Amino acid sequence: MSKAKIPESVRKELAALAARPESEIDFSDIPATSAKDWNGAQRGRFYRPIKKQLTVRIDADVLEWLKGQGAGYQSRLNEILRSAMLKKGRVQP
Repeated sequence: MSKAKIPESVRKELAALAARPESEIDFSDIPATSAKDWNGAQRGRFYRPIKKQLTVRIDADVLEWLKGQGAGYQSRLNEILRSAMLKKGRVQP
């Protein structure tokens, strides 16, 4: 949701809540969790990065190799690039 869609009154309330120290937060209605509760949990399972459309020039043989592995060559290309990015370390803007 963009900032423009959040009413000013709600933004002020959220800012006030964020400014409160954690010691003032009442956790009494939240059940405690244990390590067992988190078995099988996956971080980022529902995370979907924003996609940007662009035009790139890729060697024909590389493109044929990607397409030769079946449908989804663009997703495969993205996975390869993401893996390389994570291996080298993410560049911060």
